[in-house]
Amino acid sequence: MKNMVSRERNKAASYRKLQMLHSITNSHAHSKTTIILDATKYIEELKQRVERINQHIAMAQNSTFQNSYHVQLRVEAQDKGFLIKVLSERCCRGLLVFILETFEELGLDVLQARVSCSECFHLEAVGVKDDQGLEFLDAQDVERAVSQAIKNWSTQVNEQQ
Repeated sequence: MKNMVSRERNKAASYRKLQMLHSITNSHAHSKTTIILDATKYIEELKQRVERINQHIAMAQNSTFQNSYHVQLRVEAQDKGFLIKVLSERCCRGLLVFILETFEELGLDVLQARVSCSECFHLEAVGVKDDQGLEFLDAQDVERAVSQAIKNWSTQVNEQQ
């Protein structure tokens, strides 16, 4: 008698679980096997959704990291050279090296510069064309090159994270 009651309880519990599975997966099936197959497909779909969400989160975190430095750049043409201003509210370890290498590649000699790299990053530099004859260099060229240096620095920082 106890076995029969126990078996009935197990059967009722299994039926309730199957009904819950049926409703959770929005299955329209009527047989046990088909409900379980629908549930398996549903679980796979959920796994794929979780994977896509995790990818979106990772991309958003990466984007947030890149934008968190919010580096501002301004280049102004002057009589014989350029005034270059780079500013970020955060410390940008290593950025100065990237910018100075770019100045060298452009053939700019730094006449005067003020730099702060402690709590924030601030660079104000006056660069003039060296004697190599780069007469065709304009403020847009300098801005593009320094902007690319900032992007290269940002990429390197992201890879190290």
